[in-house]
Amino acid sequence: MAAHLLNQSESSIPMGPAIANVPFLDLKAQFAEIRDEILDAVTRVLESQSFILGPEVEALEHEVAEYVGVGFAIGCGSGSDALLLAQMAIGIAPEDEVITSPFTFGATGGSIARLQARPVFVDINSDTFNLDERQLEAAITPRTRAIMPVHLFGLPANIDSILEIAAKRHLPVIEDAAQAIGARWKDRCVGSLGTLGCFSFFPSKNLGGAGDGGMITTNDSQLAQRLLILRVHGARKKYQYELLGINSRLDALQAAILRIKLTHLKDWTLRRRRNAERYRELFAEYNLPRQLVLPCSPEPCFQVYNQYSIRVPERDELQRYLRNQGVSTEVYYPSPLHVEPAFSYLGYSAGDFPNAEAACREALSLPIYPELTFSQQRAVIAAISHFYEHEA
Repeated sequence: MAAHLLNQSESSIPMGPAIANVPFLDLKAQFAEIRDEILDAVTRVLESQSFILGPEVEALEHEVAEYVGVGFAIGCGSGSDALLLAQMAIGIAPEDEVITSPFTFGATGGSIARLQARPVFVDINSDTFNLDERQLEAAITPRTRAIMPVHLFGLPANIDSILEIAAKRHLPVIEDAAQAIGARWKDRCVGSLGTLGCFSFFPSKNLGGAGDGGMITTNDSQLAQRLLILRVHGARKKYQYELLGINSRLDALQAAILRIKLTHLKDWTLRRRRNAERYRELFAEYNLPRQLVLPCSPEPCFQVYNQYSIRVPERDELQRYLRNQGVSTEVYYPSPLHVEPAFSYLGYSAGDFPNAEAACREALSLPIYPELTFSQQRAVIAAISHFYEHEA
């Protein structure tokens, strides 16, 4: 970054040509397309006065199981609870170790810690942002009880290698697929590859509700039955507690809304992928500098682009500049989990996972939602180009 830019305040960075406002996500635009369908579904639930679990949730569970390609899907209160319940189902206990990535949302490591187990981090692959399977085996100890890869930003992790290592050590694999519903490794959807898959229906996800919600997928009938009990206080029958469970029930209103949105997910995914291809074409057209790295999509992967995350050394300066130009962006994530205060007890230090730390300094997510127009995308790239013209 040129010294004169580094020393300028946000207000003094030169302004580019006026551009249209580009939000990072436009849920109002999505709602406008399906408004009548959503209102009909909500009305149906209100008229039924059945709000907790029930037929709407059961129908969504069947539909998600079919979509993902598994035998069972179990709804729950959030994506965070999905991760927690999945570990409870396989019996993760205090002092156990679960291997995962430090470059992810806090719920990934937090769900492990909540069971008084120990998150063990493995650095990421710089190209994919996902757990580097080449470093996985060295992290396994006699206390390792599970591996939790994250399919970050909608890109599947290298699941074949992870499953091979897990099989050798007889370890279950819990897929954190919170950002990746519909993503595929080869010809199989994420959430159908490991022992259990965990999804989030947070509103910003590719399949997002009108609040929190989550889903766990599996082909193991015994785990499915255990999850059905764990999500309702550990009770199969009312007031009869077989297990120590939690209260994590999916609301019927959320299920009804998600059932409508699920019918549109394939189209929304194709539009996200179209927008990603447009970005690649526009970046090539504007001939932007080599230090700006676009997201990759390795051959075995079908990427669903919950985020479109570029890498750039001058990330913070670029984000401020884009904000001044009316372009909204997001940083996923400003710091890796191993240096966060909540995980300080693990004893990690800055420098332990250099690829994750570099990603936290350099990754910037651009708007990629399905309703994004070509003119808005061109405005985003034009603003980035103008930033680099002034840097030079």
